[in-house]
Amino acid sequence: MKLSVGLLALILTGSLLGGCASNGSEATQAFAASEKPKAGQPKADQSGQTWSLQTPFGLLYGIIPREEVDYKTTRSPGSIVVSTKERRLYYVLGKGRAIRYPIAVGMEGYGWSGVSTVSDKREWPDWTPTPNILKRFPNLPHHMAGGPDNPLGARALYLGGTLYRIHGTNEPWKLGGGVSSGCIRLSNDDIVDLYNRTRLGATVVVQ
Repeated sequence: MKLSVGLLALILTGSLLGGCASNGSEATQAFAASEKPKAGQPKADQSGQTWSLQTPFGLLYGIIPREEVDYKTTRSPGSIVVSTKERRLYYVLGKGRAIRYPIAVGMEGYGWSGVSTVSDKREWPDWTPTPNILKRFPNLPHHMAGGPDNPLGARALYLGGTLYRIHGTNEPWKLGGGVSSGCIRLSNDDIVDLYNRTRLGATVVVQ
């Protein structure tokens, strides 16, 4: 599968590590110990989706671009289907076609499945960690305004009355992994594209 080289990302000590829960100094240490490849060694996750290469100047990484694909489903056009096993999100176009996006999903023990609807859409959303996340990562801020450093990224689609979201990320090199507390992450470019296509009330299926 064709990979496009991502931008050179500088990893700064103490930077937020994204999404609905994998943030804070403890998470930074875990990332450094278990997920950063050694110098000169490319790293691919279990889905084979992304690779990363640690260099003296920072982290080089690859991203699989979104693409229009054949997709058989009974879901109506405008629906979103998340395949956690594939680490892919499908936006249903109809007539057997869909747009496929690479995603990151919930870490082990935080995955979920079900049917919901898009109840809200926000650009550069604020982020308020839940009490459970703050208990796990006490060094996190209790609130963070939207912006490039916010782990929710450029856009967010809120699902029903739950705390789950489909959102962007400031860690695109983690796409393809199981890294969040249940939220679905896309690259910022992809979440902007999906956001512009998706209407309020759209069906979201996570399976």
